Amino acid sequence: MEKYIKAPLREEEIKNLQAGDYVYITGTIYTARDAAHKRLAEALRASEKLPLEMDHNIIYYMGPSPARKGRVIGSAGPTTSSRMDKYAPDLLDLGLKGMIGKGKRSKEVIDAMVRNKAVYFAAIGGAGALLSKRILSSEVIAYEDLGTEAIHRLEVENFPVIVVIDSKGNNLYETAAEKYKSC
Repeated sequence: MEKYIKAPLREEEIKNLQAGDYVYITGTIYTARDAAHKRLAEALRASEKLPLEMDHNIIYYMGPSPARKGRVIGSAGPTTSSRMDKYAPDLLDLGLKGMIGKGKRSKEVIDAMVRNKAVYFAAIGGAGALLSKRILSSEVIAYEDLGTEAIHRLEVENFPVIVVIDSKGNNLYETAAEKYKSC
């Protein structure tokens, strides 16, 4: 089913998303990869204020390539989500409601998603140039010294993703594999 949602996410939108839904996101999302997640975790351990509010926000696991002339951002494809799994439960407990990446998630992340009513979306790997066309603006908001791994605030319009794991823990990777086996 196709759905159009706004970011930051609202509880009602999250509740209505189901594994397998095609979703188009419009609004503000943030980028963060390995190095930025490590810094966020260090800030949490030191009881420091984070550079962005987690509450109802979406983090896209992506580090953009440099923008070509006349473009807002370079290629903007997802990175492997499992590299953020050791950090994700803490951010979900702080109110993070959405993550965008590619690949499977750990049981700890899925448990934290269900506990916090959050959702995991997949963006299509290898389609970074096409995904970048859905990004209207990009601004570094934290950890500029990390280069492409800095945290960016993105304004997106109809950014295409697929719900892989919904807020109830239904996992498209598992259900699709089972369905394929039964054919």
